[in-house]
This record gives sequence, structure tokens and C-alpha cells, in this order.
Amino acid sequence: MSAPELELVARLALAALIGFVIGLEREAAGQSAGERTHALVALGSATFGLLSLTAFPNADTARVAAGVVTGLGFLGAGMILKSAGDRIHGLTTAAGIWVVGAIGLAIGSGMYLVGLACAIVAALVLLSERVLRLEERLARRRSERDERHE
Repeated sequence: MSAPELELVARLALAALIGFVIGLEREAAGQSAGERTHALVALGSATFGLLSLTAFPNADTARVAAGVVTGLGFLGAGMILKSAGDRIHGLTTAAGIWVVGAIGLAIGSGMYLVGLACAIVAALVLLSERVLRLEERLARRRSERDERHE
């Protein structure tokens, strides 16, 4: 295997690894789309990005990226559920799938820094709830406010 081929394989592995790590957070949060789903989405997106750049040299590479974005939108839409009481579930997981796809496309296209920066920001956003416990604090404030107004 030549050095350029090794770099392409490394792009795929890096994308899958980042997707896997982000998926671990979703798995820890008890979501149905966990590490394997996120790793596969990142890997698939990276592969499509690589193919658009290498297999079709005279083609419009943006078309492949647009197709990936559309496909991920459909995948994410299937994760969003509305339950009794008009509660919506799965939005964060769907958004995570979409972001992991973007990370995969970035890394597959050779934009390592953009992909890694996106992954870091996504991880910070996903972990912020557990660290800051914002939802818990807001619920407590709502409860206290409701008690005062009764």
C-alpha cells in the first residue's frame, strides 16, 4: 500500500473513531443511536467524501456532499419522536448524527483541523448538560416559580 493510500485509510479510521467517541456520549445518555451508529455515519460520510474527490475527478464534488447531507437528514428524522404530552425526543441525537456526518465529510475530504474542531465543539455541547446540569436547574427554577404563583 502506498503512502497516499495509507492516508486515505487513515482518514476513514479517524472519522470512524471520532464518530465512535461522540456516539459513546449518546450511548451513555441512553439514546438508541450510540457509538456504532455514529461511527458508521462518520465512516460512510468520510467514504463518500473520499470517493467524490478521488473516484470522480472531473465531477462536481459538491453534489456528493449535498447527497450525504440530505440522506443524513432522513436518517435523523427517523430518530425524532413525539410522545404523549407533546414532548419531543431524539432531536439531540438526530442533530448529533448530522454533525458526525459533517465531521466525516470534512475528514474524508482532508480537512482534518475542521473535522477535529467540529468534533471537539460537538463533544463539549453534548457533555455540557451533564457537567452544568442546566436542564435540572431550569426544571427546579420552573418548579419554584410555579410554587410561588400558586
